[in-house]
Amino acid sequence: MPDPVQLPFQQDNGPMRPASLLRALQAQGPVHAIRTAVGDPAWWVTGYDEVRRLLDDDRLGRAHPEPERASRTGKSALFGGPMGDFDNEQADHRRMRSLLQPHFAPKRMRALRDRVEALTAGLLDELAAAGPPADLHTALALPLPIAVICELLGVPYEDRAQFRAWTQAAADITDRARSEQGLAELFGYGRQLVARKRADGDPDADVISRLAATDGVGDDEAAAMGMFLLFAGHETTVTAIGEGALWLLATPGQWEALAGDPSLIDAAVEEILRAPRMGGGGIPRYARTDLEVAGIHVRAGDLVLLDTGSANHDASVFADPDRFDLDRPAVPHLTFGHGVRYCIGAPLARIELQVVFSQLAARFPTLRLGCAVEELTFNADVLTRGLTALPVTW
Repeated sequence: MPDPVQLPFQQDNGPMRPASLLRALQAQGPVHAIRTAVGDPAWWVTGYDEVRRLLDDDRLGRAHPEPERASRTGKSALFGGPMGDFDNEQADHRRMRSLLQPHFAPKRMRALRDRVEALTAGLLDELAAAGPPADLHTALALPLPIAVICELLGVPYEDRAQFRAWTQAAADITDRARSEQGLAELFGYGRQLVARKRADGDPDADVISRLAATDGVGDDEAAAMGMFLLFAGHETTVTAIGEGALWLLATPGQWEALAGDPSLIDAAVEEILRAPRMGGGGIPRYARTDLEVAGIHVRAGDLVLLDTGSANHDASVFADPDRFDLDRPAVPHLTFGHGVRYCIGAPLARIELQVVFSQLAARFPTLRLGCAVEELTFNADVLTRGLTALPVTW
């Protein structure tokens, strides 16, 4: 029997096509024995139906009864291995969701849309005034999500360079010490913010103020939740804006279609969320008990990678899945997860993407890439693997 293949796969087809080996394995079935980037054994689940079902299965979790012996995907303190207390994980997860969900309720998100529109318009004013060429990453994709999450949480925008450096360090999948140090710095910053919010005495000023004022929530818990939101609330959206613009501009006819028909914005956002994430990984989860997945026996303690990117490119669910297509029939993608593991911040991410691409297409209908796709670089050291720059002109 051949040795299991090892992640990550060689990107032999360029940055906008899936790796040949990835697609060859996916065609063989929905579950595969693999080795992670650090050489540990794992199960890699790529089928849409299996990933969707397991995202909502409490037999998988982020914690492990023996965390030091658990398989790891990388060096990141956040996403490289087990997190949380094995015995209390499910209760802790329910508590966290119940505390955070009200802050992302539809009414609050609708109220935030006007502010997102104003922030976006201001950045596009600056982009237009500076004139072409430009780097859309530094001009729009990076500053907008940071500004939005700062306002929502009550984090000073002037601290952005500092906390951005810490979140980048915390997400490092290659350097455990750097990741742990970044996480510690971020948590310490969160504690200072919570103390400041308590001293300010306005319990409804922002999300961190409301968390700090919630009965039963201590400083450490409020800081941890606030910094988790700060990290998750900007890093993934930065990547989505950059990659969304790339796929729209690099796929013939798609930018012109959106610029010519604003009603395509919802379809565009869903395709931006689905298509660029082509698979090859997943957040680590561990089997809490023995279970069967598509005829494969998974033992308690095994590492299971639910690859939503591969699931979003399952040819049995998405016709011609590797094509970026605004006219694609609507099928729910799994980018935000599913069930009990559906992302709380999904409504905010959708609002940001809708506003960004609506305004960008209306104001810059002749936008085009400023370099060949092959010249673009991605940050391979962090989980989100976003663009480092996106040259454009118009």
